[in-house]
Amino acid sequence: MTIQEAILARHSVRQYSNRPLLPTQVEALNQQIAASNAAKGLHIQLVTNEPKAFSGLFSKFLRFSGAMNYIAMVGRDLPHLHEHLGYEGEKLVLLAQTLGLNTCWVGGSFSKNRNVKVEPHEMYVAVIAIGHGTNQGRQHKSKPIDTFADMNGKPDWFRQGVECAMLAPSAMNMQNFHFALLSDGSVKATTKPKPFSGIDLGIAKLHFELGAGKDNFRWAE
Repeated sequence: MTIQEAILARHSVRQYSNRPLLPTQVEALNQQIAASNAAKGLHIQLVTNEPKAFSGLFSKFLRFSGAMNYIAMVGRDLPHLHEHLGYEGEKLVLLAQTLGLNTCWVGGSFSKNRNVKVEPHEMYVAVIAIGHGTNQGRQHKSKPIDTFADMNGKPDWFRQGVECAMLAPSAMNMQNFHFALLSDGSVKATTKPKPFSGIDLGIAKLHFELGAGKDNFRWAE
């Protein structure tokens, strides 16, 4: 499965079987985690076989079951931390899909346990549940494309980027991000200030890059 195929196939899954992750899957995930941590100065960690990760009342309300593996999204408390975690975390989500695994971004319904190392200067922001789903999830409805950008007279690569971003997961499926093609050829991505909007923006920016092609544009400062 290619990354483009993974974007189309991937949906949030909250019910998992007890099948353990394969050693090859763990190795591939840890390799990407190491690359992401090095690139953005993060402290993302993969935790496996932890049955209490989603045992809280809110997790039960969201109908999580069987989730025993997760990726802890941790990093230094610096500007753009949430955006960096969203961007790099979504790389892991799409990689997991190509490996035959299912995932779900989780912002506030997980237990922060001792299996995750968090230094005094770091923040533990979110987790990504990961494993073998008992289903493949379902596609959520998206807002009209003009909600995300002014599409009049825009090049094909810009439209492809926006369309790919429309498939990105977001908190409560709110899809609050917006893209603008500026006069100097750069693209500005913004989001409304909502809970986890920084993570959502990072996820959407990665999707936009994958759809538009990084060689076709640069991000506005």
